[in-house]
Amino acid sequence: MKGKVISVLEDNYMYLVIEESTRDAVAVDAAVPKRLLEIIRKEDVVLRAILTTHHHWDHARGNEELAQLFPGLQVFGADERIGALTHKVAHGQELTFGAIRVRCLFTPCHTSGHMCYFMWEDDSPDAPALFSGDTLFVGGCGQFFEGTAEQMHTNLTQILGTLPKDTKVFCGHECTVRNLKFALKVEPENEMVKEKLAWARQRDDEDLPTVPSTLQEEFLYNPFLRVTEEPVQRFTGRTDPVEVLRTLRSERDNFKKPKERPNPQAMLAFDWGLFGPFLEKK
Repeated sequence: MKGKVISVLEDNYMYLVIEESTRDAVAVDAAVPKRLLEIIRKEDVVLRAILTTHHHWDHARGNEELAQLFPGLQVFGADERIGALTHKVAHGQELTFGAIRVRCLFTPCHTSGHMCYFMWEDDSPDAPALFSGDTLFVGGCGQFFEGTAEQMHTNLTQILGTLPKDTKVFCGHECTVRNLKFALKVEPENEMVKEKLAWARQRDDEDLPTVPSTLQEEFLYNPFLRVTEEPVQRFTGRTDPVEVLRTLRSERDNFKKPKERPNPQAMLAFDWGLFGPFLEKK
């Protein structure tokens, strides 16, 4: 299988996974149909399905339009709030798209219906891939919008953390530099954090993605996967892993918050001319 990393919106990623023998394709988090259609045409593939990690607009906004453009398109997810949903999936459920195998991994916390997708091909020398949405990031984890530290700890240690160590991690946002700056605050002596941060800054300067990482790498520099390490516990003042994770997330939420920016949905409304009628009346 062949994967395409597609940068969209402010810092989102959507993905197109191509089954090379059939030229069928599966999209992950199809937020911007126009951009996805450009890649589909360029690659000369047929879109067969969408895997949606969660219902947030910046991950699922394109579902309805794509479902209209491709009759019979299958849309998979674990939350009824996902637009154009055709197949509600459960934890451990496996899907097949030609030679591509997908295992659905339920990771509620960022949203109550968040699903990650573990993807591989049998008898392939390539490493498997994890599409982790807003649960696991390079150097970080998602915010606990609809869940608890207990849930995220389970997600990271028992569900995602037990996957093969060579698994490539494809996350939902490009926030690696910010995550690793925080990781350096947590573990200022961690050489792996320093090296990864220097690399990520260079990628950022060149406007290149920092995905994928690997699960093995994440355990070396991602503080949310290192809650049993003494320096991380010392930083949080906690020893219980769940409490360490809870404190880390709170500290990360307050870490160098970016300056207030316009609401991205409002900016899109301006781009689409939705405010035109109101502006004309003034």
